[in-house]
Formats: sequence, C-alpha cells, structure tokens
Amino acid sequence: MTTNHPDSVSPLYDDSALLTTPFGPLALAGEVIAGTDLTGRRAVVTGGASGIGAETVRALAAAGADVTIATRRPESAGALARELAEVDGAGRVHAEALDLSDPASVTAFARAWSGPLDVLVANAGVMALPARTLTAVGWEAQLATNYLGHFALATGLHTALREAGSARIVVVSSGAHRDVPFDFEDPHFERRPYDPWAAYGQSKTADVLFAVGAGRWAADGITANALNPGYILTGLQRHLDDDTMRSFGVMDDAGNLMPLPYYKTPEQGAATSVLLAASPLLKGVTGRYFEDNQEARTLDGDDGRPGGVAAHALDPQVANRLWEYATESLRGA
Repeated sequence: MTTNHPDSVSPLYDDSALLTTPFGPLALAGEVIAGTDLTGRRAVVTGGASGIGAETVRALAAAGADVTIATRRPESAGALARELAEVDGAGRVHAEALDLSDPASVTAFARAWSGPLDVLVANAGVMALPARTLTAVGWEAQLATNYLGHFALATGLHTALREAGSARIVVVSSGAHRDVPFDFEDPHFERRPYDPWAAYGQSKTADVLFAVGAGRWAADGITANALNPGYILTGLQRHLDDDTMRSFGVMDDAGNLMPLPYYKTPEQGAATSVLLAASPLLKGVTGRYFEDNQEARTLDGDDGRPGGVAAHALDPQVANRLWEYATESLRGA
C-alpha cells in the first residue's frame, strides 16, 4: 500500500504539557461531567441510538442537554428517547434522519437545523467492510461515513455552532489510525488493492486531522478534539466474521461474545466523548487527541507502548490539505 507521509511533522502541542484529568480509563460517561448543568444546551450525536453513542446521549441528556440523535433509522432511537423522558431533569431527546454516506441527506439535515448548536459529537461509523464498497457518489464507504460525511455535517452546521458562542465538536477516531497516514493519491482504493483495515485506519486518521484543521474556527468560539474510545464490543464489529472475532479472542467456539479483560463497557467507552463534549476541564482546548480520559502522547514511530496518537495525524499542513480535499470532494458530489 502506498501512503503519503508528511515531510515534516509539526504537532500542535508539546507532549511535556499534556492535559490531564482526574478520571481514569474505566470512568463512566456520567461521572466525567457529574455536577455539570447542561440545561439549555443543544447537542447532536450521530449514531446515537446504540453503543457508545447511546451512552453519550444518556450522559448529556441526564445533565440537562437537549439532544438530537442523528441516525439512518430514527425509529431505532425511540426506546432511548422514551427512557430519558422519564429521567427527572433530563433534556429533550429526539431523533432525526441522517445518512452520512449521502451528501444530500447531510445537506438536508443541516438546512433543517434552526438556532444555535452547542455540541456536535461525530460518533457514527463503520469498520472493516470486507469488500470495497462505493457510495452513490463514488466514495469509498468507510471514508464517506466516518470522515467525509461528518466533515460535511460540521461545515453545514458551522453557522449554528458559531451562534452558540462556545461550541464543541467531538470526533470519535480510533487507535487504528496509527499505522495509516492519509493517502491523497488514492484515498478511495481505485488503484491500490483494497484492504478493510487500511480503509478504516485511513478514515480514522482523517478524523483526527479534521479536529486539527478545525482550529481555523477557534475565532468563532468553536473547538474540536478527537478521541479513541478504547476496545468495546458494540455493533461496530458487525462486519467482522466469526473467524475474525475468534482470532481477536472475543468469541468462543459457540459464537458467544467474550470481552477481554481490558475491554470497556459502552458506558466506559463513552466517557472520553462526554468529557470532550461537556467538561469544564476542556474549555478552550482544541485540535487535540484523547484516550482513557487523558490527552494522548504523540508517537513518531512505534515506541512499544499501547496507545498514543500518530504524528502523521497531527500535522497542520496535512490537516489543511485534507480540509481542501474534503471541500473539493463535496463540491463535486
């Protein structure tokens, strides 16, 4: 696989001054914003009907935020909305249709939005599609859903985010980004052999670069940060066959799922998303990458330790190039 590495890396922050919080890796989503009142705040959570998205919605709504669940099947969010309607002090929760792989759907969602938007959580995603799959406009499906659709959504909602005065964008990435820089020469695998994990990793590198590139919106009061939620068994693994799941050690011979000791629950996995979305500790922080409720160290190569964010995902020049690429892609969609 051919990839484009930046000639020079200029991280936006110094590892000697990483932001730390008092919350450990197994903190729950509600714990990281305990005591925070989000009454009157409005949030959008893509893919918020299940998995860590649903736990993100629960935590934000329980703190008083009005939350819109953006999902391809709004009816799938009905039970969650009814559950939270019974929680004292919870904000209103409802669902709207959004297909991130379809630019027309993203445009319709953004145009229908009225008023300020305080929080956008880019949570929805697909992983390791076994065969190269193209959307109606010719984009590779993982890049389309995980990155290009969220980029289009954020730019479409830019005015609403600016109106909030102090808005936050939270981008759910993955540790899979570490080995896969963005390939500007062939992002949709038109010439290189398709690889499910390379496509996934590339889309997640793009997600981190989006948070870096969104620094251009800081003057509008908008911050953006990316995160790795950790290992969690959710619907994200739905495209993996049983043999693959067994090779990962998370399925027995009878087909039963068995999370490994270091796996998190969805409520633990959602904690970093919620921290970035609403904690006062993150006020004014932008363009950074977090995991286990802490800012991650920068990697320039493999240092043998788990975790960290690859330097290729933090390069501001690459982030600006990717921003231009995404903008041009949307114009041609």
